[in-house]
Amino acid sequence: MSSARAKIGQKRSDGLSRGTNQSGVRLYNERLVLSLIRRHGNLPKADIARMTGLSPQTISIIMNQLEADGLLTRGNAQRGRVGQPSVPYSLNPEGAFAFGLKIGRRSVDLYLINFVGEVQAKLHQTYAYPTPQSVRDFAIAGLAQLQADLPPDTIARIAGLGIAAPYEMWTWAEEIGAPLEDIEAWKSVDIRADLARICAWPVYFSNDITAACAAELMFGNGADYIDYLYVFIGSFIGGGLVLDGHLFPGRTRNAGALGSMPAYAGSPERSRQLMNVASIYVLERKLIEQGRGADLLWQSPDDWGSHLGPVLDDWIDEVAESLAYAIVAAIAVIDVETVVVDGAFPVSVRQSIIERTHTALDRVNRQGLSPFMLVEGALGSGARAMGGAAIPLLANFTQDREVLFKENG
Repeated sequence: MSSARAKIGQKRSDGLSRGTNQSGVRLYNERLVLSLIRRHGNLPKADIARMTGLSPQTISIIMNQLEADGLLTRGNAQRGRVGQPSVPYSLNPEGAFAFGLKIGRRSVDLYLINFVGEVQAKLHQTYAYPTPQSVRDFAIAGLAQLQADLPPDTIARIAGLGIAAPYEMWTWAEEIGAPLEDIEAWKSVDIRADLARICAWPVYFSNDITAACAAELMFGNGADYIDYLYVFIGSFIGGGLVLDGHLFPGRTRNAGALGSMPAYAGSPERSRQLMNVASIYVLERKLIEQGRGADLLWQSPDDWGSHLGPVLDDWIDEVAESLAYAIVAAIAVIDVETVVVDGAFPVSVRQSIIERTHTALDRVNRQGLSPFMLVEGALGSGARAMGGAAIPLLANFTQDREVLFKENG
């Protein structure tokens, strides 16, 4: 990249742009078809016609166009039924690509994913706390680096850049140990607009945990459940909500803000929220109090090794106890069938949290509530960056047209 003013990337291909710019009933039906195929994996035309209520002729026209645009691939004919062989259609992994930038309170990530959520490349960097300039520099250099070896056809099919970050980055400065004047710099920064000025494709913005919930819905286990509460434990705990198979962002796009829920303290202690108990920064503080380094928590979120010992065990117990009460409180209001739990930690830690939360739930009075399931998320520490990348795909290729993001520039 020759200068900061140079545009990163190139305009999208005609086929990809056609689906984005088109309006009206045809576009709605195309998004509907793509959403159904994403949910079910693959479908023949006859099944899609039955599910949508559209005529076989209309479905045939739509499917042929989506195949011509490179968004669908035709499978092998399935024989053995009465009548014509059934030909399943699935999403073409190379039909579209997207970048996801996760801005966290301890680290920043840049992912490139394909149309089915497979990670093509990624970059990770840690810091003591985020500043607008450090994030901006990382994003500009990272976008240039990840595109360097991509063929032109792939670059032309990039649907956009999605940014996943806390809505008010400047809040809770004390909890992360950031100087107030540095962290408050975020109040005057529009990182989406900043990056939109140097990107050739649309740039979107979403709350980081809502974006992670979107990624779970599109690429993880979320498609298996109609309604669920999504819990993600990162530097701070947060959540998202899916109702009737669609993201529910809420009135101010902050639905599922579990971190702000009152925490069960077992005492009259005041002003304690769930984020003050069930967040990774709490584990970090416990380690520092023992004179131990905590950088591993952020540098290697998928592998914390085996030496954390009792301090990790105690933290998991505290997370499980408080999470159990928060889940029951949420279920009493939204009555979902499933709670999906994930986080920026190793799979073994996720499993332990779920097992101990199950045990803690047995001690919570749930009289009058319907049964619900507690299950693992599938994406782990990459969920927020993948969620960022999911936003351009949601904006262009699904029914969730009003979902998460601010208007792109």
